[in-house]
Amino acid sequence: MFRSAMQTLAFLYKPYALAILSIGYVLAELGHFVIGVTSKEIAKDLHYGDISCQFNSTTLWLVDLPVQCETAKNSTYCESLELNGSHYCEWNYNGLGLDYQILAGPSFIAVYTIVGIILGIAADRYNRVRLLTVCTLVFSVAIFLSGAVKEYWQLLILRMVLAAGEAGCNPMATGLLSDWFEEEQRGLVMSIFNWGIYGGYGIAFPVGRYVPDLNVWDLGWRACYYGAGVIGLIIAVLTSLTLTEPKRKTIGEEANDGKQVSIWKALLQPRIILLCLAASIRHCGGLCFAYNCDLYYRDYFPDYDLGWWLFAVTIVIGSIGVVVGGIISDKIVTKMGIRSRVACLAISQIIATPFAFGSVYFNPLWAMITLGISYFFAEMWFGILFAIVVEIVPLNLRSTTVGVFLFVMNNIGGNLPILVEPTRMAIGFRESLYIYYAGAYGISSIMFFFTMFLMDGSAEVERKVDREVKKTVSPAYDNSTFTNDDGQLSTLELPRFPARSPLYEHSRL
Repeated sequence: MFRSAMQTLAFLYKPYALAILSIGYVLAELGHFVIGVTSKEIAKDLHYGDISCQFNSTTLWLVDLPVQCETAKNSTYCESLELNGSHYCEWNYNGLGLDYQILAGPSFIAVYTIVGIILGIAADRYNRVRLLTVCTLVFSVAIFLSGAVKEYWQLLILRMVLAAGEAGCNPMATGLLSDWFEEEQRGLVMSIFNWGIYGGYGIAFPVGRYVPDLNVWDLGWRACYYGAGVIGLIIAVLTSLTLTEPKRKTIGEEANDGKQVSIWKALLQPRIILLCLAASIRHCGGLCFAYNCDLYYRDYFPDYDLGWWLFAVTIVIGSIGVVVGGIISDKIVTKMGIRSRVACLAISQIIATPFAFGSVYFNPLWAMITLGISYFFAEMWFGILFAIVVEIVPLNLRSTTVGVFLFVMNNIGGNLPILVEPTRMAIGFRESLYIYYAGAYGISSIMFFFTMFLMDGSAEVERKVDREVKKTVSPAYDNSTFTNDDGQLSTLELPRFPARSPLYEHSRL
């Protein structure tokens, strides 16, 4: 009976596996991005980063203030500002500064990229489910312990451990999902999984803004990390006990070519290089906004609580964009080949660019409207990107290629956001986001457009298949034309059966 029940529910295994991998990735990205929302509270506790004069009244509005808080450059003047006998400014840590940028970006990226390559190579050789279980366990423990830190350096080290654990999630899960799902589902599946980035990023807003205010068990901001860590440990157990390693299979262009290709030949293809550079610039734009948007909106619009709006835009609208992008790329890939996926990338990013600019330029209402439109198109990119990557590299190099691809993409895109801080000091916070956020979207869309012409269309793929069929199908031989070494028809004959109708006179074996 148990076996019969398992067979009946077998069709749910693939969706279940996708859900487990996606939830694990959401938690990893929550741990990655929640620092941007909780940084101000943590900085006040651990004493790192910049100190500035900040608005701290819950009863006054900015338009009512005779003097804005940010004009004060020292604590004495800051704390002297008042309205009707009520002080409305405080001199305290603001969660920004070089210490924060290092914590959010380079310390994480440095470990993430290096370990990602190592784990990508391991994933091509060893059991991916077991490796993914270990990675999930590592980043979950790191998130949990981040809630117990007492010093800045402790948090810095745990960010590195978190990066090491999360580094294996994408290469291993990408390979597993490619083997579990067929090509016509792959774009959508990759999009759903890679939505974990935006799921974790979106959930970080309400978690980082409102959980500390609840002050559960007098933990403040630490409760965010304890809760995420515990859920991550549960996912690690489910990954280990309920998922099984699938059989590795060839996909995409690789199925048309049985030749062995070296890792360097696969990586140094012009289309891989240009695709990686375009993805790096796009990644820079996304991370610049992810690390700074909450701090930016709090700084420019302290009268408005945009936490739930940011959550709704990233989770709801971003999710719709992810799914729509995956479906569209899956539908047209059979008509245009892999080139169609790159076309989806280029078109979606170029549409998103002006709306990304608007999300920083406008006041809160129109900022949220334009951000929603931008997110719908912009967030199509990540799942489609890795559907492309796994379809244009050999099976035995798939996870290694993804690891190296992420190494380059994260080293360029993950470290460029550190330029936001000096640019902010030179020309302003808003202007720095124009350059590194909206500008990066525009540049990447142009680069994706040129990459499209380096990909095979459906006609090229069909010609490759035809050539391979001609190479692999052996010619048939007519036994009636067989001759011996002297060029004569063979005279060696077996005893004949009685004469009958010559039905097989011209047969071919």
